[in-house]
Amino acid sequence: MSHEPLIAVVDDDEAIREALDDLLKSAGFRCQPFGSAEDFLARADRADIACIILDVRMPGLSGLELQERLNAAGGVRPPILFMTSYADAATRSRALGGGARDLLGKPVDDHILIDSLNAAIAGR
Repeated sequence: MSHEPLIAVVDDDEAIREALDDLLKSAGFRCQPFGSAEDFLARADRADIACIILDVRMPGLSGLELQERLNAAGGVRPPILFMTSYADAATRSRALGGGARDLLGKPVDDHILIDSLNAAIAGR
């Protein structure tokens, strides 16, 4: 059994998923990538996920809609960090108002992402 925290990366861009997978592994995390919010929701057991890195805009269910569904389901859910190229005030307000720990603009600085990730996991 691994002791590294498991981070779910939900982003429709394969290159971003691969880059984050490499970054997270180099920082001592395990990574499970998902190409869509629907793929993430299809994972039956999400109790082992320490944090979700979530894109705001994706085809199908958006990241904000996924956050709303997880909130509506109740119970314990992992902290969410949003990453987006669309960091306008309305998106920021909706994401943080829904309980996200942070909203980071793309391209995100690796050090800022890891610091935010560590803070989200510690504050869980």
